[in-house]
Amino acid sequence: MRLTSKGRYAVRAILDLTFNSNGKPVRLQEISERQNISLHYLEQLFRRLRKGSVVKSVRGPGGGYVLARTMDEISIKEVLLSVGENINPAKDLVGAGDLKSDTVEFVLTKTYFENLGVIMQEYLTTTTVGDLIRKARGQQELPKSASQLLNKTAQAAGSPNPDVAKERPLS
Repeated sequence: MRLTSKGRYAVRAILDLTFNSNGKPVRLQEISERQNISLHYLEQLFRRLRKGSVVKSVRGPGGGYVLARTMDEISIKEVLLSVGENINPAKDLVGAGDLKSDTVEFVLTKTYFENLGVIMQEYLTTTTVGDLIRKARGQQELPKSASQLLNKTAQAAGSPNPDVAKERPLS
């Protein structure tokens, strides 16, 4: 999985919208200024986010965008899929020309990345916009399954401190 600027900007914009809505619609111009993202690009992203039922548009004076559901009902996976991100690392591998599909290396590599994809899907599915907002405000740790995944990853990477994942800032 290679997260493109499209996915990063979509998550940043949704977090900005959530932080600054206070129950009222937020204009894309405001998000554009705070996040330093082109207004034209945000318009394209929000068109997709609206089609993906992540946000709703509110017309008229004081209009803008609001979340389509509560922040705890919208997963990061939904945000990424709405803007067309590929969140399956094995999908990229299947078309790779550097390994022949009948070799042991290809089969093992494909299996490894399929398993990684399952873990990533679980992480992105179980992490909601609300989780990231509360984490940014210092009110909550990441979801239990996400924290366990980060700890396992830190241990597998040889980190002497399994709590290293807790110390990493979200970016």
